[in-house]
Amino acid sequence: MRARYGIPPGIVAAGAAGLVYAAGFEARSFRLRRVTVPVLPPGMGPLRVLQVSDIHMVSGQRKKQRWLQSLAGLRPDFVINTGDNLSDPEGVPEVLDALGPLMEFPGAYVFGSNDYYGPKLRNPARYLLEKTSGRHGLNGNPPAVGVIHNPWEDLRDGFDTAGWLNLTNTREVLKVEGVSIELTGLDDPHIKRDRYAQVAGGPSGTYDFSMGVVHAPYLRVLDSFTADGYPLVLAGHTHGGQLCIPFYGALVTNCDLDTDRVKGLSTHTAEGRTSYLHVSAGCGTNRYTPVRFACPPEATLLTLVGRE
Repeated sequence: MRARYGIPPGIVAAGAAGLVYAAGFEARSFRLRRVTVPVLPPGMGPLRVLQVSDIHMVSGQRKKQRWLQSLAGLRPDFVINTGDNLSDPEGVPEVLDALGPLMEFPGAYVFGSNDYYGPKLRNPARYLLEKTSGRHGLNGNPPAVGVIHNPWEDLRDGFDTAGWLNLTNTREVLKVEGVSIELTGLDDPHIKRDRYAQVAGGPSGTYDFSMGVVHAPYLRVLDSFTADGYPLVLAGHTHGGQLCIPFYGALVTNCDLDTDRVKGLSTHTAEGRTSYLHVSAGCGTNRYTPVRFACPPEATLLTLVGRE
C-alpha cells in the first residue's frame, strides 16, 4: 500500500492562526517608538522630530488614518515623512486627510518608489533571492514595465501647499522656534532616482544643525551622507523586515543594508566618520502582502539632544 504523507493538522492550525494574527491584528497594531539621539551642538536645546514612513495607504483604511491624525497630539517641533505614502492610486485624498493635522507643523518629505508606481503582486520568496544575489529594486535589474503610475503630483502639491519642504535631490532650510535646520534630501535610491552629486559637499556650516533624509537606506547613499559629515540620516523603506522571526529578527531589508540595522537607531561609518542612522519600520504594508509578524507598524518620535 502506498504511504500517504500530509501536513499534521496541528501545524496547519498554527499556520492559519499565525496568518490571522499577522493580518488581522499585528498589521493594525500601531505603535509609537521614542528615541533619543545625541547629535545637536553642545548646549543646544532639544528638538522633537516625528518621523512617519511607509504609510502605503489603501482606500478605506480608517484605523490607520485615525491613528496618523492622533499623532498631532505629540506636538512635535517638526515632521519628516520618508516616503511610500501610497499603495493605491485612489489613496491620495486619504493620505492628505490622515496627515492633515500633522501638516499644521513644519515638515519636509521625500518620496519612495510606491509614491510613483503602484505595487505589483510578486512572490515573497523573491526578496530572499534578491538578498542572495545582491539585486534590489532597479539596481542592476531591468527597468520596471507594465506598472501602475500613481498620481504623485497630487500628493506633492498637497504637501507643498501645506508648507512642507520637498527634499527631492535638493537642500532646504527649516526654521523652528528660532533654530535653523539644514535638510539635505534624495529621491528614492531603490529606483535609481537619487542624485547625490546635486547635493554633495556636506553641511554648509551656516545653520544650527544639518541632517540627511532619504527613503531607501542603500549603502552608497549612507556612505555619501556620512563621509560628507551629516550627523544624522533618516530613512524608511525596509518595513523593519515586515515578517520577522521572534528572538532572531528580520530576514531581509529589501536593499543592501544589513539586517542588524533593519529598523531603529544605529550608526554608520564611512571614510573615518560616523553618523547616526534611524530607519523607520513604517506603518503600512504593500496592499498585496497586508501582514506583519514580530514587527508592528510604527512611527517614531526622535528627541535630538546635544552631543556630549
